[in-house]
Amino acid sequence: MFGSTTCSGVTLHRSISVLKTVRSRNRVPVVGLEVLLRMHSVGICGSDVHYWQHGRIGDFVVKDPMVLGHEASGTVIKVGAGVTHLKPGDRVAIEPGVPRETDEFCKTGRYNLSPTIFFCATPPDDGNLCRYYKHSASYCYRLPDNVTFEEGALIEPLSVGIHACKRAGVTLGSKVFVSGSGPIGLVSVIIAKMMGAAEVVVTDLSASRLQTAKEVGADYTIQVKNETPQEVAAKVESLLGCMPEKTLECTGVQACIQAGIYATRSGGTLVLVGLGPEMVTVPIVNAAVREVDIRGIFRYCNTWPVAISLLASKRINVKPLVTHRFPLEKALEAFETTKRGEGVKVMLKCDPTNQNP
Repeated sequence: MFGSTTCSGVTLHRSISVLKTVRSRNRVPVVGLEVLLRMHSVGICGSDVHYWQHGRIGDFVVKDPMVLGHEASGTVIKVGAGVTHLKPGDRVAIEPGVPRETDEFCKTGRYNLSPTIFFCATPPDDGNLCRYYKHSASYCYRLPDNVTFEEGALIEPLSVGIHACKRAGVTLGSKVFVSGSGPIGLVSVIIAKMMGAAEVVVTDLSASRLQTAKEVGADYTIQVKNETPQEVAAKVESLLGCMPEKTLECTGVQACIQAGIYATRSGGTLVLVGLGPEMVTVPIVNAAVREVDIRGIFRYCNTWPVAISLLASKRINVKPLVTHRFPLEKALEAFETTKRGEGVKVMLKCDPTNQNP
């Protein structure tokens, strides 16, 4: 998507041409329940970098040039005839997953599992890292005046933490183990504490990221070096004074999944948040005989209103997560920064007239 940068032989340059096309925004047709947005802030996700570098994630393969970006916010500039809840000038956060039809999953409120879902920057669907972007109005949420564009963009990763903590059943007094202190691990810490977790312990390889975990609410941290999964589990138990009832595994690494199983209290719940290899070896008998429930999550659903309420009430603070900002013209530099693992969240600013948070 950045000039001659390639991805598995595919030149990702399409967003450059999109930028040129949509500058004539008055010619962009907006029909029915659609809105046209002037994009403001777009965060870079690990999946964006993975598509850029490898051209695929699992069964999702980049076959044609594709626009990246799905953690986003912007301003409404045109609305379709059927849109009544938004108007030009409204600042909105964008939920990137939109079901194409109402199926059994939509009817039961689990629309994220719909096989028909459109999702920004997941092949073959383009993302929203561009100047202007058209989206379903039903999946654009008005931001209160005291919630910034960057906070609006961070609702996407924040939603993963909300969905994961709900799936884990985190509640008042829970002892929680979060494996990994990347952006998703950090938002999981924030939400676990918000939902009443009494103590949260976080593990990671990086000392600097563990320091950030402490800053956003972690009670204990463990810098993992050469320990076995069983040794990591023992350290978690030692710090908490007991085995945690809830474990959020946010790395997808085989050894971390193993540590998560060993660490979780009998009768507890392990949620697989991070995605790694398709096949992993895990101590499944250990989990089975101790009745450790292993659950997966796929993105999120019904989380934007909750996240906006938390941000507007100042019950949570996600602003420290944004450590780097780049104008859209320096997108390649921004992606290189993310690839190197610098900071926490890299944010691209798409509106040349407004580079504020």
